[in-house]
Amino acid sequence: MKKISLTFAILLINLQLFAIAKETALPASSRSIELNFADLLVIALLLFAVVALLATVVLLKSLKVMVKERMHPTPFVKYKAPASLEYIEWIELKKSKPNIWTKLLSLKPIEEEETLIIPHAYDGIHELNNPIPRWFNVLFYGTLVFAICYFYYYHVGDGLRQDQEYAAEIVKADQDKRVFLAKAGEKFDENSVKPDQTLVANGKAIFMANCVACHGEHGEGLVGPNLVDEFWLHGGSISDVFKTVKYGVPAKGMASWEKNLSSKNLAEVVNFIMSLQGTTPANAKAPQGEKYEVKSEKDTVNNEIITKN
Repeated sequence: MKKISLTFAILLINLQLFAIAKETALPASSRSIELNFADLLVIALLLFAVVALLATVVLLKSLKVMVKERMHPTPFVKYKAPASLEYIEWIELKKSKPNIWTKLLSLKPIEEEETLIIPHAYDGIHELNNPIPRWFNVLFYGTLVFAICYFYYYHVGDGLRQDQEYAAEIVKADQDKRVFLAKAGEKFDENSVKPDQTLVANGKAIFMANCVACHGEHGEGLVGPNLVDEFWLHGGSISDVFKTVKYGVPAKGMASWEKNLSSKNLAEVVNFIMSLQGTTPANAKAPQGEKYEVKSEKDTVNNEIITKN
C-alpha cells in the first residue's frame, strides 16, 4: 500500500510539473492545438519521468529481495531424485477426482481398472468392460419416447398427415401470394405505370399541393410548360411523363420528386396530368417541344432515364 501511495504521489508531482512547464513555455498569444518544440520537449520529459518512476519501483523491489536474502539466506538443499515406484503404487498415489468429462462418459478412475477386466484374454491382451455412457442411454431412450409420442399424435390423435400438411401449405402459400400482389400493386415505376382513372382524384390533390406554382392550377403553364396540349419537351407517353416527374430535369429547373413522393403518389399525379390532355384553360402558355404521336400501346420514344417538363 505504501508503494502504491508513493507511486501515485510521484506521478501527481510530475503532472503538476508538466502543467507548470507548459504554462511557462507557451505565451498566452501562441497557445493552440498545434504542438511546437516546447510542447514536444515537455511531453518527452514527462514520458522520461514515467519510465524513470517505473524503473525506480522495480529497483526498489529488487533491492528489497536482495536485502531479505542477505539477512535470512535460504539454505542450499541438494536435489535428490525420488525413488521409482511400481505401477500399482503409483496408481494408489495418483488418485484423481472425477471431472466433467469422466462423468459425462461414465468412466471409472484408472485405479479401479482391475474391477473392469473381462475374464478372457487374447495374446495376453485383456479387454475392459467399460459401461455405456450415460448421455448415450439418455439419447437412446429419449428417441423411443419421441417415437411413441410421434406415433400417437400423427396416427392416433389429431395431427396432420403429410397430404393434409401439403394442402394446408398450399392454402397458406396462396394467401401469402395475394398479400404480396396487393403490396406489389402499389409499387409503380416508368415500366409498370398505366392509365388508371381511379388514381386521378388523389393525383389532383398532389398536383395542387406541389405543381401549381410552375404549371398553373389547370395545367396552363407558368414558369414551366403547359400540360394540356400535344407538345412535350421530353416525351408525351405516360411512361415518359412518369420519368420526368420522378427524376426531374435539373438543367431546366424541374425538380426530382423521387424522394418527396412515393411511387404510388407519382403514378397518381402523372395520371392526373394525362387527364388534362385536350382541355382548354384560359391563358394557356404557348406549346413547347415536339408533338407527341402514339406509336404503340407501350411507347418507345426514348428508353433512357430522361426526365420531364
